[in-house]
Amino acid sequence: MSKPVIAITRPKDRAKKACEIVEKLGGEAILAPTLDLEPVNSDSLKELVDRKDELDWIIFTSPTTIVSLNKFHPDFLKTLDCKLAVIGNKTGKLAEKNGLTVDLMPNDFTAEGLIEEFEKRGITKKTIGIPRTASARPVLPEKLEKLGNKVILAEAYKSLFPMDEKAVEDLISKIENKEIDAITFTSPLTVENFFEIVEDKQKISKLLSENLLTVCIGPITAKALDKYDVDYIYPDTYTVPDMMELLFNTLNSE
Repeated sequence: MSKPVIAITRPKDRAKKACEIVEKLGGEAILAPTLDLEPVNSDSLKELVDRKDELDWIIFTSPTTIVSLNKFHPDFLKTLDCKLAVIGNKTGKLAEKNGLTVDLMPNDFTAEGLIEEFEKRGITKKTIGIPRTASARPVLPEKLEKLGNKVILAEAYKSLFPMDEKAVEDLISKIENKEIDAITFTSPLTVENFFEIVEDKQKISKLLSENLLTVCIGPITAKALDKYDVDYIYPDTYTVPDMMELLFNTLNSE
């Protein structure tokens, strides 16, 4: 029996673990990033760093935020003196690797999950820093402000259109030729950018629903797939390992 071929669309610098898991589970990974991430030393990030002593909380929503702060402001994390909330195991582990203590990580690895935890704990009238990409959903700062908190937003990295469009075009061709067994999406932008490159969106949506297994990391990414009428599955826990375990269990049961 040939190895199942799994397409990985997440940014190249985040895809290594996903590819390793695919190979460990007996598959062949094809990397075609539909999203690229670029750390930036924006004016808003500089302002956040300057105002670090005002912070009661800081929220890291992705590892790229930590990478950016380390690149442009290497002393920031070392001198940070406030509570830390993170979204996701990978972000939490990288924070701890940098000597930080994670005070809050929701079981539901989404902005909504984090907001729920802040509500439960009655966290209000605090100053909260959120370094992230400018294209992130507004729900987190908006809800935190509604709880009575002051939010300092900072752009720590840019979410870019794929720099290697040819890799994505090759992936689309493989999908059309039925050379792909499953495809994974780990954020709404990985979906949106993929379909931006697709010419015949209806045709590809049908193929993703009927000819291969489409797996996304969680409900927020699922909403992006809903826009294109793609059938999908996602795991109960929104992590890459859980997503891959579900993918291979599903393939093996077919």
